[in-house]
Amino acid sequence: MAANVELVNRAWTVLTDTLTPGEKKNFPGIYQYRRHIIEEWFLDTLQEDLRQKVGPQFWNYFSIQPSETDQLLEAVEYLHKVTMDYLPCIQRLESTTQIKRWRKSSTLFNTSSLTEAFILLMKSTLFSIFPRTFQEIVNKFYSDAFKVFHHTTTEPDQDSEDDEETSCKGCEQPSETCLCQHIMLNFHNLNRKLDDIGILERVSGTAVTNIVHERIKTYVENSCKGNFETSYIDILETWLDTKVLGWLHLVYSGNRTHIYSDCIDGFKGRLLHFLYESFANIQIEQLFNIIIEFPESEPAILDLKMCLEKTDVRTQLVTSLKSALETRLLHPGVNTSDILTAYIAAIRALRVLDPAGVILELVCHPVRKYLRSRDDTVRCIVSNLTYDGSNELLDELIKGQPLLLDETGHSDNEDEDWEKWMPDPVDADTSTTSKSRRASDIISMLVNIYGSKELFVNEYRTLLADRILTQFNYEIEKEILMLKDVADSKRLNTRVTEARNKSGERGEIDVNAMVLSAQFWPAFREEKITLPEVMQESLKEYTKKFEALKGNRTLNWKPHLGLVNIDIELKDRTINFNVSPVHAAIIMQFQKQEKWTVEDLSNELQMPATALRRKIAYWQTQGLLKEETTDTFLLVEEHKGRTHDVIVTDDDETESAMASAQSQREEELQVFWSYIVGMLTNLESLPLERIHTMLRMFAMQGPTTMECSTQELKGFLDRKVKEQKLLYAGGVYRLPKSS
Repeated sequence: MAANVELVNRAWTVLTDTLTPGEKKNFPGIYQYRRHIIEEWFLDTLQEDLRQKVGPQFWNYFSIQPSETDQLLEAVEYLHKVTMDYLPCIQRLESTTQIKRWRKSSTLFNTSSLTEAFILLMKSTLFSIFPRTFQEIVNKFYSDAFKVFHHTTTEPDQDSEDDEETSCKGCEQPSETCLCQHIMLNFHNLNRKLDDIGILERVSGTAVTNIVHERIKTYVENSCKGNFETSYIDILETWLDTKVLGWLHLVYSGNRTHIYSDCIDGFKGRLLHFLYESFANIQIEQLFNIIIEFPESEPAILDLKMCLEKTDVRTQLVTSLKSALETRLLHPGVNTSDILTAYIAAIRALRVLDPAGVILELVCHPVRKYLRSRDDTVRCIVSNLTYDGSNELLDELIKGQPLLLDETGHSDNEDEDWEKWMPDPVDADTSTTSKSRRASDIISMLVNIYGSKELFVNEYRTLLADRILTQFNYEIEKEILMLKDVADSKRLNTRVTEARNKSGERGEIDVNAMVLSAQFWPAFREEKITLPEVMQESLKEYTKKFEALKGNRTLNWKPHLGLVNIDIELKDRTINFNVSPVHAAIIMQFQKQEKWTVEDLSNELQMPATALRRKIAYWQTQGLLKEETTDTFLLVEEHKGRTHDVIVTDDDETESAMASAQSQREEELQVFWSYIVGMLTNLESLPLERIHTMLRMFAMQGPTTMECSTQELKGFLDRKVKEQKLLYAGGVYRLPKSS
């Protein structure tokens, strides 16, 4: 018991000698309490003083409007002075070894010392909630300091584009009254005093974190946006080390540098992650443009690839790029050729970004689906593959890589290097093999839009036929199909011309024919027309010469195909045109009379009025026909007050001479129609899957029989429903009841 009395006496001496100067308090009954009560009393007294006196005085500095950073400096100076007045008392009380030996941490808010308990009291009493004005002042103070630090540690030629600027970019003051040095001095003083008090991180932490994040985002956007030909990752990492982390070390370089050093090193990892994430977000916003500019933009793709490995923005990238492709490409205002160009660029760029091919598969699915819906997609692809010059698809074709078709069912090769094997990402489509995604070349991916190369072969034949039939010469060096007919036609025309010259029989129109074998050529586009008598006579005369040369063979003319070279003699000029026989037939009718109605001309030429109006529009654009009244057209013989050069032009319509690939396919599918009618006659109604199964059993057997997918069959049956040849209800098809 004597030891306890001695301990209390010693504590009493310490407290009464060192507590608030000039104030000795009488504590009756203090000897009745246990020793730890002394410390509890001391901390309660400190807390009351902080709450009643220090806190109000500290926050009073920020009640003045407008709030300025000088108020922050004065308030911290006051708090620093109060703390320095308390510290001697705390240190003397802690220096008493007897008290230290008997201390229980539970009496000190789970702290190991009175100093830590005092700091905890100050944080909880004064800084439990930051008023808005206080936080704004702290943010401004540290923001200004970061800006000055960044400016003063940057080389002049990097920091300014104009050496003659008169204002400082650090403090934004005129150069002669620069405040950078003053701002940095206040910055160091404030940090040191907050560190002395032990509340540096509590006061500055939120502001510093927000400023650092904001500066990283701003710097990334200002430095990297819009330039895709430069790699920025190394530049950004260097900037983070020198500017951001350099400033953080400066903030926490007070009396306890060793305490904060480990925290800053740990914070670096989080800042690097935020840097990569900010950069990735900027690049994702521009990814459509990055893809369009590939391969020049490959550095940007490689940077983004690195960011994908270090952050979790993959889902955001897929969603954003998919939306950009749909918004900017997949609508009627974009040409099919432009969509294909963008799609090819996407294939190449995304293969670099994600060699596994999963991102490409996810974002380009809508593009492939949309391209399937366009009638001219196949023609555009084939046109590029057969173009005389150079383009991306032709270059790809020259590589000679084999096509990878029908990806479903392929398995990954077991002979691949297992040590280099990488699993597919979690968002990969499990129905598609890893090998097919990684190995498919661009040509294969374009062909796989339809799943079969047969459609492309047919379209190539059609395109080649168009090229041959729309030229006057017989140059065939670059063509590899259907050339025998062309060569034979050249010899035939030579012999017919010789026979005509020898007999002295020459018609009004010189005819050169392209004689084609039906079994080698695709189906022709049909168009109803009755040519003028003079043109028919020339064709008959050519047929006679052909029959004389070929014996029992004759010709079946396609009067709407080919080209006619005509000279149109008007009152004031003569104009030369290369046009289709239909256009020539129309303008030749105006030799009989200068004015025609659509109805009369349609009857004369035996062609539909709708097609006739479309063809007449060509001569309107040439200024030779004028619509005097609705559906009544007049020949324009002269243009007074205007001068005209001789026009040598081709028919403005680029309509194919061949039936489209879609039309050809539709005709092929008609083979199945009789089978379908028979099924539905016997079984009354069938679902799509059952019809397809039965067709595979009975109509798709044999090496030369064509295949038909379920989706293709569905489209064919739906068209029959529109034509009212089938009924569809309850998921089954049936024949309509006969009336």
